[in-house]
Amino acid sequence: MGARGTARTRRQEAGIALLISIFVLLLISVVAIALVVSSGTESSLAGNYRSATGVYYAALSGLEEARGRLLTKNPNSFKSTAPANFTLSPLPIGYVNYVLNPSPTDNQATMLTTTYPDNEYAIEFGAPPAPATTSTTLSMWTSPPLSTSLNLPGPLYKWVRINAVSEKSINLDVDNDTVKDNNPLYYDGTKLTINPTGAQQVLEITSLAVLPNGSQKLLQYLTAPPPLNLTFPSALTLDGNGVLFNTTTSANFFVKGNDQYSALGCNPSPPVAPVTALGYTNSGDSTIVNSIPQGPPTTADRRPNYTNLLAATPDVYQVTLPANLTSVAGLNSLVQTITQAADVPPITPSGQLTDSNNFMPAAMSATNPMTIVINGDLTINGWHHHGYGLLLVTGKLTYDPDAYWHGIILAIGNGYVYSNQGSSTGGHVEGAVFVAKTTDPSGTPLPIGSPLGASRFDFTSNSLTPSGSNYYGVYYSNCWIQASIPNIEYNVLSFHEIASQ
Repeated sequence: MGARGTARTRRQEAGIALLISIFVLLLISVVAIALVVSSGTESSLAGNYRSATGVYYAALSGLEEARGRLLTKNPNSFKSTAPANFTLSPLPIGYVNYVLNPSPTDNQATMLTTTYPDNEYAIEFGAPPAPATTSTTLSMWTSPPLSTSLNLPGPLYKWVRINAVSEKSINLDVDNDTVKDNNPLYYDGTKLTINPTGAQQVLEITSLAVLPNGSQKLLQYLTAPPPLNLTFPSALTLDGNGVLFNTTTSANFFVKGNDQYSALGCNPSPPVAPVTALGYTNSGDSTIVNSIPQGPPTTADRRPNYTNLLAATPDVYQVTLPANLTSVAGLNSLVQTITQAADVPPITPSGQLTDSNNFMPAAMSATNPMTIVINGDLTINGWHHHGYGLLLVTGKLTYDPDAYWHGIILAIGNGYVYSNQGSSTGGHVEGAVFVAKTTDPSGTPLPIGSPLGASRFDFTSNSLTPSGSNYYGVYYSNCWIQASIPNIEYNVLSFHEIASQ
């Protein structure tokens, strides 16, 4: 009985091991399939992440190329490489500039119209850009040496658009007048504004990138350089409190506020309105006018040499400056910004600037005005040359009347311009001279918040003989001022991603 029961039990248990084995195999298979699916999902996610990251940085590279090429000192700047109709600053609303970056298989002629159309512009401005006001230039990645000897693979963006913005295009009522108009916007250092005075135009940079797998990304900057407020209300401006002005009795020294035409290639058409000849900022300094020789019995009357905003002479009046040019903090910031934008490293002079010790940049010319910063004192003595651009001197500036300067001279820091040398060649300044003292008598920087010191202009040489029709002094020239304003790096005011077109 026991034997039969055992045999029956064994027969009932026969094949259980096979079932368990099959079950285990099925379980392993399910786990394996799950792992494969999970691995595929992770691979897909990783691929999508790589694609999203790649197309993002491709679009970002387009933004950064365009932003970098807005700088005129960039060797690939639009100023030197773009076609003549590639309009930039000032850029009117409706003028659109594109940078194209075609791949070997792209048809450049149809990139913007068919292959990769710019639908975003019409969304912002209500209509596509007009062909008559649209220009294109190629990316630097399509030009030598990047595309030839270096043979570097470029980023996969397709185009970058550069245009001005308005309240309408960015959907923002900047001036709170309840109307979103279509006038250009500017940046005054703290906020957007419709007022261009003391502000810089805001440009929009939009970049489209497309990868071979079809991934697309559209990124956009609003960008503008920090405002320098280099608008001068007078040909010669003495900033601060208790300013000092001493001048020559020579009949050949002039300070003129009417906009001057130059024989050296900077001819405004038409000239701008006149400014004050000699300006001061503190009402208590009106007595500086008494330093100008007023006639017999001591000397001849030199007041008519100071013209030309108002009919009366001498044209010496109190002027109003932007707020940042009337404070220690604002002027320090201006010096720092200009120093960062200098075309050559700041120069600490070794000796005087002469014909034989000429440490001014050789590349400086009428067609290439430069920004030059002098750390400390600068003494010009027997330098028979022409300077072009913006000259910033933080120490005492001793000026040789033989020298010419076309552009802007800023004496900020020590705030002292001096000249007592004779001359017979008729050197002068065409542009503007601005003097401000931000140090105490010992040369220590003034504390932030303290009043400015007493700037000084001391031009007392009487041994001035003109050469031909050339005369000495300071002649206001808006053309040279504008040509000399440094091209500052464009800061990013906003950055965002736009939904795919």
